[in-house]
Amino acid sequence: MADGANATLAGGRRGGADTMKGAPRRPGGDALLAAVAAVFTVVQLVFVHPGMGLGWDETVYVSQVTSHHPAAFFSAPRSRGVSLLVAPVASWSSSVELLRVYLAVLSGLGLYLALRSWRGLFPSRVLATAGAFFATLWVTLFYGPQAMPNYWVAVGALVCVGCFLRIWQGLPGRAAPWGVVAGTALMAWMRPTDAVWVALPLLALALVRGRRLLLLALVGGLAAGGVEWVIEAYGWYGGLGERLSRASEIQGGLGWNLAVDDQMRSLGGRGLCRPCTGSMPHPVVTAWWVLLPFVAALGVVVAVRARRAAPTVIPFVCAGTAALPYLFMIGYAAPRFLQPAYALLAVPVADALWHLVRTERGRWRPVAATVIALALAGHLAVQFAVLEGTVDRNIASRRDWSRVADELHRLGVRPPCLVTGHESIPIGYYAGCSSGATSGNNENTTAGEILDTARRIPVAAVTGPGGATPGYARDWTPHRVTDLTVRVAPRR
Repeated sequence: MADGANATLAGGRRGGADTMKGAPRRPGGDALLAAVAAVFTVVQLVFVHPGMGLGWDETVYVSQVTSHHPAAFFSAPRSRGVSLLVAPVASWSSSVELLRVYLAVLSGLGLYLALRSWRGLFPSRVLATAGAFFATLWVTLFYGPQAMPNYWVAVGALVCVGCFLRIWQGLPGRAAPWGVVAGTALMAWMRPTDAVWVALPLLALALVRGRRLLLLALVGGLAAGGVEWVIEAYGWYGGLGERLSRASEIQGGLGWNLAVDDQMRSLGGRGLCRPCTGSMPHPVVTAWWVLLPFVAALGVVVAVRARRAAPTVIPFVCAGTAALPYLFMIGYAAPRFLQPAYALLAVPVADALWHLVRTERGRWRPVAATVIALALAGHLAVQFAVLEGTVDRNIASRRDWSRVADELHRLGVRPPCLVTGHESIPIGYYAGCSSGATSGNNENTTAGEILDTARRIPVAAVTGPGGATPGYARDWTPHRVTDLTVRVAPRR
């Protein structure tokens, strides 16, 4: 792997910069990255059906900017990045299909720009392989066209670290500092705490080495992306400390919680594993996840031996800090939480794979290439099998919400209206109603306020299987809808 751009970095920062300044651009490399991004977009539209209804979290984010539904309660951990991302479509159209296509195209463009920020640090084949690996994970394909923040934190992490390394290695390009700002701001815009975890190693490096430009770009990006979240903390939550405390409480209390096994249980296609019980998925499903850090570590060894450690070690360390809170500090799991770590690990993984299949002189190793090709083919088969099952389950659950909403309309609960109780946020969104909760993470009202609202507009209380009827709704007429009990307040 001494050929291509990697060879220019073997002599250190100054030698690499001098070599790269005189090197001609290779348009074929950009075309290869664009092809990976385009295929990623098409595969999303084929396998993640554009007609799939909005999920629970999506209804919260989309409802903040649409004129067709009341805004759902916005809890302390959330940030407004996703809502602003979908606003160009959701603000004027209620079409889920249009929103999915828009997000799929946008996610493909984001992947292309993220990979492009690494040009000159690795050969195009390594970057294309890294992009293809990340893009074909079921969790990436499933969440790419959804109104969720984690994929965009991953894109921001790739842009931020890639541009950071361009400056660190002395590569040409005046846009690199702005790339650091943009990538960091995108992360903070989507999930401020995730942005801090990803940026920690970069901040430490810039501070220790006295790289003022890098330090300014990182801090400026965090400030630009997180300022709205901080302002909102003081306006709605009683201060930054109170919002962080409430966010920690909603997430089960941040602290020492071993969630490695929870993350493994979620790999079978569980969107949220809370509480994370049940058996582990088949070992074939979890094999890639177990092997991933070891292959990435091999990429680090290869880079160190080739005297080009920084472009591999730095994303490896940033991936570790990005994954740390979700593996060891919360008591539940969701596979999307680790998307930034997967995106950053994809680079050393791709470098390691190319090292295994080719010699330093560029000759193929037939046996190794065959074994790795077969392993990757099996990996793809597993990823798409999990993706198909995940999509089918989510389509079914979201159709259930739609059926409940249709039944509410039949019972006279039409906008303006209020839905409370079990899954009130997504059911309320599908019915075009506001949602209310008197307890739990989304508490935003009281029993007295619900009764007062029932005097003015239709109100329905939903009870899940085995759930207790809330006291304020005990004398309301019950109706059986799917496996739920819906009580509609009498109109006075």
